[in-house]
Amino acid sequence: MSLYYQDDFVTLYHGDCIELSGEWAGADVLVTDPPYGMAYKGFGGRKGRTDASRNSVIAGDGSTEIRDRALSAWGETRPALVFGRWNIQRPAATKERLIWDKRPCGFMGDTKMPWGSAEEEIYVLGSGFVGKREANIVRCQTIHSQDVDRPNHPTPKPVGLMEMLIAKCPPGRLADPFAGSGATLVAAKNLGRKAIGVELEERYCEVIAKRLSQDLLELEWTA
Repeated sequence: MSLYYQDDFVTLYHGDCIELSGEWAGADVLVTDPPYGMAYKGFGGRKGRTDASRNSVIAGDGSTEIRDRALSAWGETRPALVFGRWNIQRPAATKERLIWDKRPCGFMGDTKMPWGSAEEEIYVLGSGFVGKREANIVRCQTIHSQDVDRPNHPTPKPVGLMEMLIAKCPPGRLADPFAGSGATLVAAKNLGRKAIGVELEERYCEVIAKRLSQDLLELEWTA
């Protein structure tokens, strides 16, 4: 494991989040998109790329074991927002389910069916969430493969979506032990929240560091 990136708001480690639980489990709120057992294999980045990322898999996505070990390290009564899927067993301590409405987007799922999936689930654990009471449907367009600014990651989340979620989180430091393309960390920084992330694959650590560094340069330029 190694410290990969750090600024005034974000600390990013490259390594196994289970081995590094002592670094992130002391945060105040967990916001993460873990591997949850769907055995993802498919397009890995922006449309038209020819490198190995086009045929990506998510490490540890063969079962919910890694997700559940991370949640055990976190503690089931502590506040957390955890992405998941309707046909995969949700975390045992789930108290509420949010629906991310991705429309307009290309529909996913069984192409033989007359319906296509345009949503994703987010599970709420613990308590202390804040803000105006609203419906459990969060609307934010997903990132398309043809978008020129899409991070080179198979399942990137929109920063705007993460900002909406984080805005209702309890105060304090955020943790994302499955940092992926870094949307949680970028959103936290945009909102002036401190955050700590862990990412297993170095190529995605590089993606995150570049995004966070670019934000820092833009802030310095406009200051």
